[in-house]
Amino acid sequence: MRERRRPSRGMYVLPSLFTAGNIAAGYYAITQSIQGSAAQPASFDRAAMAIGFAILFDSVDGMVARLTNTASDFGRELDSLADVITFGVAPSLLAYLWGFRMLPLHELPILRDKITHLGVFVCFLFLICGASRLARFNISVNPQPRNPGRPGKKYFVGMPIPAGAGVIASVVHFENGAPVSDPRWSAVWLCLVLFTGFLMVSTWRFWSGKEISLGQRRPFQLVAVIVAIGALVTLYSEQVLIVVALGYLVSGVVARLAYSWGQKRRQSGAIH
Repeated sequence: MRERRRPSRGMYVLPSLFTAGNIAAGYYAITQSIQGSAAQPASFDRAAMAIGFAILFDSVDGMVARLTNTASDFGRELDSLADVITFGVAPSLLAYLWGFRMLPLHELPILRDKITHLGVFVCFLFLICGASRLARFNISVNPQPRNPGRPGKKYFVGMPIPAGAGVIASVVHFENGAPVSDPRWSAVWLCLVLFTGFLMVSTWRFWSGKEISLGQRRPFQLVAVIVAIGALVTLYSEQVLIVVALGYLVSGVVARLAYSWGQKRRQSGAIH
């Protein structure tokens, strides 16, 4: 049998172009976050949308590398570095500036100071958790979650860092970039950012979607679903994206609780 023809050297650049787009989106999100304020909430919204586009670039570069057989060690390392910038640094900075830094000085000043200082620490934890999640993913060989799901179905161990960044970006986009103005809501935001960071370094299972392929028996149905989702995102991006992001977060929590509950039932049944 004839050996599979190796792609040309120029083809190896193609996945890296999408990775470069990922980095560019992350850099743009950082600059827009810095420019954002209560008077210019659109900058925060643009930062959130840039992170959303980066998630799209991140999913495409791996797909292109597999389809063109151009996966390489250089591409994997570049992708990891890009993810630290775009899904670690950019969302942690956005979470701090949008949720804590813009609090009014005159409203509950003591609570504001405490929440703001704690917000710096929590947003840094989000960054560290995301970087640790990437490092664990890079060194793991066939990782298995502590709450295994259906046999033969692939899962992520812990929430992927793009999904964690998507939670931050979707909430900011849902508010159209208007920053938090009440310290009590900042406390809620602090808990969400902290819990998202915990999910990234957890060993809970999250659906990977790797079983979905355009080469399956009925690709037209998949294309129709993708087109429908794209149309909904275009028309109702604020509502659809936050439902998808928070729904994915909740799915990992529900899977963990369901496994723990089922395990307790099995243990109690074995005792009886």
